[in-house]
Amino acid sequence: MVRSNQTSPMMGFILQGLSAHPMLEKIFFVLILVVYLMILLGNGVLILVTILDSHQHTPTYFFLRNLSFLDICYTTSSVPLILDSFLTPRKTIPFSACAVQMLLSFAMGATECVLLSRMAFDRYVAICNPLRYPEIMRKTAYVPMAASSLAAGSTTTMVQTSLAMQLPFCGDNVINYFPCEILAVLKLACADISINVISMGVANVIFLGIPVLFIFFSYVFIIATILRIPSAEGRKKAFSTCSAHLTVVVVFYGTILFMYAKPKSRDPLGADKQDLSDKLISLFYGVVTPMLNPIIYSLRNKDVKAAVKNLVFQKRFIQ
Repeated sequence: MVRSNQTSPMMGFILQGLSAHPMLEKIFFVLILVVYLMILLGNGVLILVTILDSHQHTPTYFFLRNLSFLDICYTTSSVPLILDSFLTPRKTIPFSACAVQMLLSFAMGATECVLLSRMAFDRYVAICNPLRYPEIMRKTAYVPMAASSLAAGSTTTMVQTSLAMQLPFCGDNVINYFPCEILAVLKLACADISINVISMGVANVIFLGIPVLFIFFSYVFIIATILRIPSAEGRKKAFSTCSAHLTVVVVFYGTILFMYAKPKSRDPLGADKQDLSDKLISLFYGVVTPMLNPIIYSLRNKDVKAAVKNLVFQKRFIQ
């Protein structure tokens, strides 16, 4: 009897999406498609520039390439699914596809959290120990740092996703979200999810709490070092080398903290508005933030800006 009330893995889930209004769905489809194309173009150009320009074969731009690659992978794991949901009347996703999408997006997000802390360490060494920078940030050091970020993010994701997908799911298989999100999926389980909650809490401490603290203390030392520079021009030049990374960190973690730390409404009448706001914040985190990253680095980094101009000029000259 219990088994008959559970959702069959073959049935999958129904994604409720952003809006049920046809006109709004068309508007959302166009906007998200345009933003997605901008993500692919912006991050693709950033990867291409940092590979082709020999002046940018440094640890800083190696991490930046990896960040752009993660942004492309993260959005590609969910945006095509979101766009498809706007075109199909019944927004059903197979059980296995939901698991894969959740696995990829979770892995890219967790990896990016760790990678941003590695980038903070790179800026710390460059500002606070510039003479030892070539010795500390050698290729044998920064490549394993990036690889370990991906390994750590992938490992915790496989654990969280496997724990979630092993749960029995009861009759209502409607996910009040647009992509498959692990917290939304856990709400449908008809079993004790205390292990999932504990493991998610531990993962949040490791992949959110520790990196944020590491970045915070890194910038405490960085700012203290910059303030000791005697000339105003020197302070400005030193801060400009880490301003792009700091801006990306504030946008990335600020959106996450706002998404998960904001108080929940106790008014049942406001539940729909709260759900919509949660979806829009998640959309900003998953779509808008990856679009902003290459723009921030292009505007706040003179080397990247110059390399992009050189690449465009060379293409025009060849043509």
